[in-house]
Amino acid sequence: MRKLGVLAVAMAALALGASFGSPARANRHQREPIVPACASTRLPAEILDGPSVPSRKPLPVVEVSAPPVTLQLAVADDVPTREYGLMCVLRLRPQHGMIFVFSRESDWEFWMKNTLVPLDMIWLRADGTVTTVAANVPSSTRTAPDATLARRRGRGVYVIELRANEAAADGIVVGSHLALPPLHTDR
Repeated sequence: MRKLGVLAVAMAALALGASFGSPARANRHQREPIVPACASTRLPAEILDGPSVPSRKPLPVVEVSAPPVTLQLAVADDVPTREYGLMCVLRLRPQHGMIFVFSRESDWEFWMKNTLVPLDMIWLRADGTVTTVAANVPSSTRTAPDATLARRRGRGVYVIELRANEAAADGIVVGSHLALPPLHTDR
């Protein structure tokens, strides 16, 4: 009788494990979220690598030709959108990212506040000429003190952010020329 009781308990545990899966097995098959709650609610789903919550008013996405590839970039053309940028994004699709639009050419410093993935940053003049490429800028954590965050500076009217190592993979280097659509900001 005791052997039968142990066998019944073992069978019940096996059945529960098969029904619900072990935590280790469940975690292997679950994908982490694409954007935690701290991300901009305006990020367009098409730049994110995986399922996301649809935005009611997503940022516009433009095509930027960086021969031999075409980049799909969400447009950040006002102060709040530029401040949020790609904060709290966990995965971007290849050749997708964000373009930051400024009203004038200047030296612009970017930092990795709440930026949870490493990025490439590309500064461009108004004519699309690349002036600076900061490759594989390290990510931060949500609790990282501001003084420890990675910062990069370059000169341009536009700054593009892509997945880390994407610029080199796409042949984007200082002096490259990217074909840009009309992009303007008054803000």
